[in-house]
Amino acid sequence: MKGWLLPFVSLIALAAAASDGQGASKRIVAAAHPLAAEAGIAVLKRGGSAVDAAVAVQMVLGLVEPESSGIGGGAFMLHWSEREKKLRSYDGRETAPAAAQPDRFLQDGKPLPFMDAAVSGRSVGVPGVLRMLELAHQRHGRLPWDELFLPAIRIADQGFEPGPKLREALSRERHLRAEVFSAPRIVNREYGDTLRVIARGGARMFYEGEIAKDIVLAVRTHERPGDMTEDDLRNYRALEREPVCGPYRAWRVCSMGPPSSGGVAVLQILGLLQRTRFARAPPQSADALHFFAEAGKLAYADRARYLGDVPVPVQRLVSSAYLDQRAKLIGERAMVLAPPGDLESGTSHFSIVDARGDIVSMTTTIETTFGSRIFVRGFLLNNQLTDFDFAPGGANAVAPGKRPRSSMAPTMVFRNDRPVLSLGSPGGSMIINYVAKALVGVLDWKLDLQAAFELPNFGSRNGPTLLEQASRYESLASQLEGRGHQVDKIPLASGLHGVQRVRGGWRGGADPRRDGAVRGE
Repeated sequence: MKGWLLPFVSLIALAAAASDGQGASKRIVAAAHPLAAEAGIAVLKRGGSAVDAAVAVQMVLGLVEPESSGIGGGAFMLHWSEREKKLRSYDGRETAPAAAQPDRFLQDGKPLPFMDAAVSGRSVGVPGVLRMLELAHQRHGRLPWDELFLPAIRIADQGFEPGPKLREALSRERHLRAEVFSAPRIVNREYGDTLRVIARGGARMFYEGEIAKDIVLAVRTHERPGDMTEDDLRNYRALEREPVCGPYRAWRVCSMGPPSSGGVAVLQILGLLQRTRFARAPPQSADALHFFAEAGKLAYADRARYLGDVPVPVQRLVSSAYLDQRAKLIGERAMVLAPPGDLESGTSHFSIVDARGDIVSMTTTIETTFGSRIFVRGFLLNNQLTDFDFAPGGANAVAPGKRPRSSMAPTMVFRNDRPVLSLGSPGGSMIINYVAKALVGVLDWKLDLQAAFELPNFGSRNGPTLLEQASRYESLASQLEGRGHQVDKIPLASGLHGVQRVRGGWRGGADPRRDGAVRGE
C-alpha cells in the first residue's frame, strides 16, 4: 500500500471531523458520496490538482454509486486554470457504434417501450469518461495516474456499506442481475482488479485488449443484442470543446456546449428571466415560479428543435437580439406549449477546487438508474443511446459515431473574470431546471449555496409546470393554475453539488436529496 493511503484511511475514520461546508476552505470537494469526497480531498492534500482529485472521485463513485455513474459511462467537464485564467470544457460523451442506424429503437415502425430499449445491448454507447479523464490529466495532472486509483481499489477490496440512495435503488430494481450488490456489505474485487489494469496501463487498457473484448461480448450476447465492436472502442476519442458563456446581470455564466443541451438551455432561461419582471417578483412566490416556468418552456422548445450532435447555432440561440424576441412571448398568463424560435431570418456531479485555485465542475452519468444493467468486470455499462430520439429525423437522430444529446450542465459563474461558483446536478432532462433554480437562488435571491440547493425544485420542460411533491411549493399550485398553468406535483430528485467563493476561501454545498458530502480544509 502506498504510504499516502494512510491519511486516506484516517479521513474515513474521522469523517465527522472533516469540513461540513460551513467554514471557508482553500481546497474543497463536493461530491455525491462521502467516500468519494474523502478520496478527492486526500488527493488534494497530497498536492494533487483538481483534475487529479476528479480521477479519484470518479473511480470511487463508480464503486459506491454504481446506479448513477462509472467507467462504463460518459461525462462532461469544465476546467478552470487559475494560472492561465482560462476555462476549458472536455467532452467524454458516449458515441453510437459505427453500425448504428436511425431505426435503432423502432419495432414495426413504432418506438420501443423505454425499458425494452434501455435494458439491452443496443442502448450501450461507447463509454467516454476514462478517455476524457486521461486527456484532462495529461494536461492538468500533477500526481501520477496510477496513484489516483488507489482509494477506489482499496474500498473495492475491503468493501463498503451501501448508503440510503443505493439501498433504495436496489430495493426497486427488477432488471439488474449482479450478485455483488446483494450483500449487506458490498465487496467488488472484480472492479478493483479492473482498476489495477487501467492504473498500470492507462485508459488504453479499457479501450483495447481483454477488457474491450469482454465489453463487446457482453453487449453482443445480451438477449437484446447490440452491435458494438472492438473497433468502436479502439477508435473513441475525447474532445476539448469551447464552453458556452453568456451574461446574467452582473455575472458571466459558463457551461457545456453541444452535444449537451444543458449549457445553452440554462443560459436561455437566465437570459429570458432577465428580460421579464422576474427580478421584481418576491423570491419563491407564485409570480417568480410563473416566469421561471415560462422561460423554461421556451428553452426546452428550442432544445427539442435545434440541440444535438449536429452543427448548432449556439451564439444565435443565446444572443441578445434572439432572447429579446423570445421574451416577448412571456406574459401574465401561461403558455400551453411554447413554440421553438425561428432561426432561419443535452447522473452524478462533483465540484473541486485545489490549492492553486484550479477548479473542476464535472457531471458524469450512465443514463438511467443502473444503466443498461449489463455488468462487466465489476462495472455497469451505460444505456446512453436511449438519449437519442427514438423516431428518425431531427437534430438528435441516431447515426454512426454520433453523440446523443444530453442535458448535463456543469456550470461556473464569474464576477469580474473571477470564478465565484461551480455547480451541477444529475436528473435527466430536469438538470437544466435544477441548475437554473440553484443559480437563481444564489444570484437573485441571495441565498448561500446550500440553501439554494435545498429549495424545492420546480420548472417546466415545455409541458406542465412541475412542483416538487410534498414541498412547501405545493401551496402555490392554485395561484399558478389561476394563471393558466397545468400543475403537476411529482418527485423531483436533484443531486446538486457545488462550491461557492466566500471570504477566506470556498464553501461547499451538497443536495440533501442524495448521499452527498463536502470535504475541505
